[in-house]
Amino acid sequence: MSMIRSSTDGNSNSRRLRAVREHEILRVAATLVSSRPEAAEEARREVLKWVEKRSGGLLPPEAWSFQDYERFSGGRDSVGVRIQNDALDIWAVRADDPDKVVPGRIWTTEVVIGRLASERPRLSVRLIANTLEGELDIEPHAPGFLQQIVDQTGLQQDSYVVSTRAHQIASEADVDDLVEMLIDPSRRQPVFILSVPPNAENPNQPLIDPEALARATAGIGTVVILPDVFTWMLTERFGKPRSVFGGAVRAYLRGFSDNANPFAHRLVIADHLSTTDGGAQCVRWMRSLAATESIRQFALGRDVLTFAETRNASLKYKQQVLKSEGASANDQLDAANARIEALERQLTEQAGDLDYFDAEHKDAVDRAEVAEEQARASTYRIQQLQSQLEDQGQNVDAELELPDAWSDLANWCDLHLSGRLVLSPAARHNARSPEFDDVQTAARCLLWLATSCRNRRLQGGEGSLREELVEAGIRNAHCGADQFDLYWQGQRYTADWHIKNGGNTRDPTRCLRIYYFWEPNTQQIVVADLPGHRRTSAS
Repeated sequence: MSMIRSSTDGNSNSRRLRAVREHEILRVAATLVSSRPEAAEEARREVLKWVEKRSGGLLPPEAWSFQDYERFSGGRDSVGVRIQNDALDIWAVRADDPDKVVPGRIWTTEVVIGRLASERPRLSVRLIANTLEGELDIEPHAPGFLQQIVDQTGLQQDSYVVSTRAHQIASEADVDDLVEMLIDPSRRQPVFILSVPPNAENPNQPLIDPEALARATAGIGTVVILPDVFTWMLTERFGKPRSVFGGAVRAYLRGFSDNANPFAHRLVIADHLSTTDGGAQCVRWMRSLAATESIRQFALGRDVLTFAETRNASLKYKQQVLKSEGASANDQLDAANARIEALERQLTEQAGDLDYFDAEHKDAVDRAEVAEEQARASTYRIQQLQSQLEDQGQNVDAELELPDAWSDLANWCDLHLSGRLVLSPAARHNARSPEFDDVQTAARCLLWLATSCRNRRLQGGEGSLREELVEAGIRNAHCGADQFDLYWQGQRYTADWHIKNGGNTRDPTRCLRIYYFWEPNTQQIVVADLPGHRRTSAS
């Protein structure tokens, strides 16, 4: 990792060394749609056209014959390698391009196009920024050659075709296909749905430019235009908290489902998009989200090949070929030295990566600590406001409507019990379609935990640590032998109390159990599991 030392002042006070940090911006992993032998060659040529425009001159003939080459030109360097035999054909290029605005910032693009025998070619892309900046202030954008490859040969990710255009919803059948995409657990790209405001002059024009966003997120995101006339179908399918309508924009991440936490799939309302800076802020956020998710979802070495790995494999292969062909000792020594130099460069790069990830980890820890402090402050503020309302004789839960279906329970808790009670992932999962058939009884018990039980705990009383009647036939009791340990937000807790209905019934349609514990840091009841009896060694 290169280092630059700043100058010293007149008093010879040393200043801090500033390190060039490598920031990985985005990753793309896709398969060429066409199986034609020429498809990979066409894709490679589009990449080289893009590289040459940024290289400050012509690439050597070896580059255009897709063989190994090196071109060094004052920071606009590019290197290409290829491994080719009867079983595989892998071509890779790495190109550097100085930023046109920010001094010292270098953009590095890595592209690998390869295929195994009888398979369609695969493409992987990495975009990296090397810079002295402590914080990288950018709006990520997919490299331009991706658009050309998509338009000429076509790309596919998992089971979805990559597009540089926004998808237009034009029928109810289109909405059905969209729903299937949203809930597909194999989907890795975020889906950005841009709803069109009601009574818009153009029924297909959302409040932000869909085509510019689609070009910027080609290969890392999917943009969908949802006319107002079709928004009711999403609302009917997922409910209002998980839908998008009225000109709003929503990002649906991987893992979305009927019972997904709606707050995990961010919504930007039309009022914000209509402000002077609101639309631009939203576009910037979506581009950054798509880039971040691409790094999270596509793993190095599995989905995306690095140039360093490909180059080292190429050098190793050439060394083996020379040996098998009986090349001279000098030729074999030159090949070995080239491989050693490449490995040394890779080791240096990996050391820089370790420094970067260490810094990122520390930043993440700092952000998490700030978020926890804000969460505690918000909980305290909610408690203050609720106390003030109660002092004025108002009951914030007096007119609270209970959910009618299990599919609504998790969202009902998020909306109405937030800051007082939270469901664990296991509780959310098991509440999707349980055998216990009385969702409103379960909801009343959760409300009791969030109010009566929690309030006594806050007031320093016994709180949950006493057996009592919740309502007719339902008691709050110690778990006894049924208690269990679990991890919640990195800490180990014991769910040793539960709400249970009368008798010792094991009929799952009539047996209610809500296992929970008190979390003192956020001052919430955490529901560890529900609504049925846990199967344990004592069961």
